[in-house]
Amino acid sequence: MKRNKQVFSVKNLPKIKEQILYWINQFSVCSFLDNHEYDSEHHSIECIAAAGEIASISGPNTASLIDAFYKTDQDWLFGHFGYDYHANQLNSQHKKDQIGFSDAFFFRPDHLLTLTNHSLVIESYSLQPEYILGEITSLKTEKEKFSPIKTTPSISKNQYLSTVEKLLSHIQKGDCYEINLCQEFHATDVIIDPILLYIQLTSISPTPFACYYKEHESHLICASPERWLKKQGNKIISQPIKGTVKRELSNIEMDIQLKKELFYSSKDRSENVMVVDLVRNDFSRVCKAGSVQVDELYGIYSFPQVHQMISTISGQLLEDVGMEALVETGFPMGSMTGAPKKKVMELIHQYEPIQRGVFSGAVGYINPQKDFDFNVVIRSLLYNPQHKYLSYLVGSGITIYSDPVQEYEECLLKAKAMETVLGN
Repeated sequence: MKRNKQVFSVKNLPKIKEQILYWINQFSVCSFLDNHEYDSEHHSIECIAAAGEIASISGPNTASLIDAFYKTDQDWLFGHFGYDYHANQLNSQHKKDQIGFSDAFFFRPDHLLTLTNHSLVIESYSLQPEYILGEITSLKTEKEKFSPIKTTPSISKNQYLSTVEKLLSHIQKGDCYEINLCQEFHATDVIIDPILLYIQLTSISPTPFACYYKEHESHLICASPERWLKKQGNKIISQPIKGTVKRELSNIEMDIQLKKELFYSSKDRSENVMVVDLVRNDFSRVCKAGSVQVDELYGIYSFPQVHQMISTISGQLLEDVGMEALVETGFPMGSMTGAPKKKVMELIHQYEPIQRGVFSGAVGYINPQKDFDFNVVIRSLLYNPQHKYLSYLVGSGITIYSDPVQEYEECLLKAKAMETVLGN
């Protein structure tokens, strides 16, 4: 059985994106992945949306079940791997998680909408594309204002600084080289439209791996600039981010100077190259000998809020390497853990008082040819309307060069777009 398929011309790209968002949100499970017209060598799709759950895959063996699915079916899957997909071996379930995403969840969609600058492709098993287009274009997307939402840190600044000092002690003892430490800011008794939050967040901070993603009562509002893993044919690439500096959009000379300072920063370079080496090691376990290479080291990319240091690593996959092997060797991603990965995950479990959930996990799609693209879930708001709970997490990489106060300030810098959206 094939989906009904039709291609329609598009005139107003921002408007149709908003209408698609509101249309898919009527379903209990949906995914909206948006590139925001960024032009890059590794571009996949401008915007793709999926809604309606024909079947789903979840549980501790999700990756192997995905491999089994593609032995008998050729269809799209959309979903996520949460940070705790592997971390649950550390018995992190005692920590509170008010958002409620599954450790891993993928769904086979009824409706699929692929958007470029000029066309919208609508595919559906159960509905005619013309009917879906009519419903989408009839939706009004008036933006309502909401009162500011005050967030509270889950740990105090002093607790955060003390934790960084303890991690520096671990680094000095040789337990690890780098560790990503995250903290949560949250608000309770919140009633808000998550689609409106997504539209406002991505208008302030449009990024190439943004997504709105919903698993029943769990909502992810994500403005991520980072790719975890892309597969096309037998080639895989990863683009870890390590290195962040604020932008000075009102002062062009200062903005350029900040980019230069980031590029030459010994602290950020050491962080970045550690993660690059970690990815190269992960890739070497699933790729052909000699095929793993660093395509770009210390690349500086500019986004509305910050400049970022991004490196690109690629490799050619061995035969019969599936999702299970890729997740086993490369997830969670090194940019959100540190090195060596096993030890720093133990330290993260020990020192972070929260359960990360979908944060620092990955959201994306797998197409019928088993090619895929996944982001890194950062710069994100998390919301559960049933619990009326809203939160976001921010983190930074701790190395021997780290100053605890500067690491705290980096967290606040990464939080700026979220706090602006919330009215603070």
